[in-house]
Amino acid sequence: MSTAPTYTERLGVPLRWWVQGVMFIATLWLAVVVAVPGLTAWIVTAVALALLASGFLSYGSARLAVADGTFRAGAAHIAGQHLGEARALDAEETRRTAGMHADARAFLLLRPYLKRAVKVEITDPADPAPYWLVSTRHPEELAKALTALVQAAHA
Repeated sequence: MSTAPTYTERLGVPLRWWVQGVMFIATLWLAVVVAVPGLTAWIVTAVALALLASGFLSYGSARLAVADGTFRAGAAHIAGQHLGEARALDAEETRRTAGMHADARAFLLLRPYLKRAVKVEITDPADPAPYWLVSTRHPEELAKALTALVQAAHA
């Protein structure tokens, strides 16, 4: 039986990255158009723009979902019964948890343009990861959905 997701989020790249990328491509075009024939400059620019777009779309395609008794973060997924406490972190806590206080065994899904995250403890003894650290735009909402998932799994 499939139920509606209790939480979903796509970690797409921000608009400012797209603007800076297009400005870079425009600069590339200016440099190339003076050095090679016009058609070649346009082809090089089109290829560079396609690579930029595919890179940004691929990097920003990671999704978070809490549904059907499972937490999905990018390509990884884990059942609710293997989760412990989910805690929303502020920017400083996220920086410390991903940096100096990080555990090398942890599963990380981090994006540099998202300063906040949720830390989810893993209770499965067979899983080597002690926790998942996942970037999100809405840490309180994700932590609340994960807490509900854990409670439902243990009920």
